[in-house]
Amino acid sequence: MIGRLQGFILEKQAPELLIDVQGVGYEVQAPMSTFVVLGGIGEPVTVYTHLAIREDAHQLYAFSDKNQRTLFRTLIKVSGVGPKLALAILSGMDVNSFAHCVHSEDITSLTRLPGVGKKTAERLIVEMRDRLKEWQAPAPLWAQADAVEKNSQEQIILEAESALVALGYKPQEASKMLIKVADQCSTPEEMIRLALRNTMGGK
Repeated sequence: MIGRLQGFILEKQAPELLIDVQGVGYEVQAPMSTFVVLGGIGEPVTVYTHLAIREDAHQLYAFSDKNQRTLFRTLIKVSGVGPKLALAILSGMDVNSFAHCVHSEDITSLTRLPGVGKKTAERLIVEMRDRLKEWQAPAPLWAQADAVEKNSQEQIILEAESALVALGYKPQEASKMLIKVADQCSTPEEMIRLALRNTMGGK
C-alpha cells in the first residue's frame, strides 16, 4: 500500500498531479482543496495517498493532510459515493465544515456540492453522523474559520468552481479552467470571466 509520497511536482493540471519521487513518476488525482495549497511545478511536495484497486486500473488519490484522506476513505464507504464524488465533496468543503453540515443536518449546504442531490445529502447525514464525531467543531469556531476561509484564495477558487458547475461545466472541466487563471484574479467574478474568456479563445 502506498500511503505517502514525498518528492517534486512534475506536472499539475487539476485534478491530476505527476510527482517525481527519486526518479519515479507517480500519477495521482487530488481535490481542489489540496491543489490550492501545493506549490508550483518543480517545487517539493508531500502528500498522503489512498490507492484504489480496480480490475482495469490502479488509481492513487492524494491529499494535503491525513484528515482529508480519512474523510475520503470514509466517504467512499457510503452507498452511492465513489472516488469521483468524494473528490468533488472534498473540493467544495473542508473536513470541519463537512462535519458541521452532517451534524447539523444541513441538507441545503450539502446539495450545493457538485454531484450531491437531496437523496445523496440525506444518505451522507445518516451514514456519516457517527463516523464524524471526532471532527465535530463547536459552531462558533466553525463560523470563525468559515469567515476567514472566505477571504482566502482557496475559497475564491471554490466559489468560482461552483458557479461554473452551475453553468453546466463538469467539476473536472471547471477545475482545469480555473487553475489556469487563479493567480491573475482576486474575486470569484473576475476568475469566472477570465476562465470563460480563455475557453472562448479570448472573444
